[in-house]
Amino acid sequence: MISSKSYGLMAAVIACLFLLVPAISAQAKENAEYWPKTRVGGKVCFRSHEHYGESPPWPSKRGAKAAAIRKWENFTSWEYGKRWGRYANATGRRLSCSKAKGSWVCKTSARPCRRG
Repeated sequence: MISSKSYGLMAAVIACLFLLVPAISAQAKENAEYWPKTRVGGKVCFRSHEHYGESPPWPSKRGAKAAAIRKWENFTSWEYGKRWGRYANATGRRLSCSKAKGSWVCKTSARPCRRG
């Protein structure tokens, strides 16, 4: 049986998490506002700031590409918010892969963009 103290502690943790979400979102917005922007088609993009992603060793080239892109998206979304973290929206995308000892490793870089 869970004690009332445990319920109180769980409620406090959940309340703290709800308070942190807006702060994290505000920090991501502030981070994105720091970099100069330019318009590329119907998107707003960072003018010169790039993000990078690298896969761990992977048995297939396709898997390594997907892992590198996922790393790029995860970090960019964490730092600037989901609006900026879509690799498909990014500009200046570069993706290279190499194979060594039977495993593929891919690296990507791109400038984050958002619609609008």
